[in-house]
Amino acid sequence: MNLELRHLKVVCAIAETGSVTKAASQLGLAQPALTAQLQRIERTLGGPLFDRDRRGARPTALGELVLSRARVLLPAMKGLQDEAARLAAGGGHDTMSRYRIGAIGGPVVAHLVHRLSAAQPEAQISTHASYYISELSGMVLAGKLDYAQVGVCGDALPSAEYGLVWQTIGVDAVCVLLKEDHPQAKNVEVDLAEMADEAWVAGAGDGCFADCFAAACARAGFAPRRVLESDVRNCVDMVELGLAIGLCQPTFRPPAGLVSRPLRGAPLRWRLVLGWHPDSPAARSAPKLMDHAAEAYQDILARNEAYTEWMRTQEPQHLGGSNSQLAAA
Repeated sequence: MNLELRHLKVVCAIAETGSVTKAASQLGLAQPALTAQLQRIERTLGGPLFDRDRRGARPTALGELVLSRARVLLPAMKGLQDEAARLAAGGGHDTMSRYRIGAIGGPVVAHLVHRLSAAQPEAQISTHASYYISELSGMVLAGKLDYAQVGVCGDALPSAEYGLVWQTIGVDAVCVLLKEDHPQAKNVEVDLAEMADEAWVAGAGDGCFADCFAAACARAGFAPRRVLESDVRNCVDMVELGLAIGLCQPTFRPPAGLVSRPLRGAPLRWRLVLGWHPDSPAARSAPKLMDHAAEAYQDILARNEAYTEWMRTQEPQHLGGSNSQLAAA
């Protein structure tokens, strides 16, 4: 017997319900028929997929392996069928019905999903979070994601080795996150050189930000005495406790008691980009998604009037524009 998708559905149903009897009811089959089918599947795969007793059915190690593959294959096949049906019915060639978006923190994705949902109420939208560009890019290449929204330092770009097209959503000056009673909090902007005695904390990631920050400090005449790295919640806690000064995007909304201020002269910049595979179906919808992303970014900036006013005073070379194509493998 050759293993088929319907067999994987049987395995998933038993695992989800924890019982062959309940799975049979869910699938609309007689319990003896489903039991016989499970036995044929197990013979094909070479071993038992479930330990079964009066308490129910629990996956064996082999069963867990099969389930891990089935939970990838079944949604992928469903997506393929949906996309094929849409194209066969003459649907628009530049509009997708499913969007799988991976992102590395920041509020852009939330606002992007909000705008996309309003524009396409029937679209299936899912998100995936990661600290690592390499992971998200790999998932796009493997067909597990359609888009990756990431951030990179200044004029840097995600590696061309990832094989994706990248376009810029916006470029921000990196800000510092301070307690509102910090001496520098009263200023419109902060001179990095005046922060030489501070400890620092920033979000985790696999890019060059730590090196870029060290270089900016060196240009300001000092070496940072301590740089911590953690998730956003812990970064906020460390700033609130007075352990460190945070590094953040201007789109980040500080909680009560904290404020963000841009660094004078924008010695550090953060570029928000969106990536996709140039030969994927997602490439056809990328221009519309980029429009949504650019609008989402503007929505977020509008919340920080002090920063947008500060931006108007900056030299053009300090901050770049948005929505420009940057790289493709």
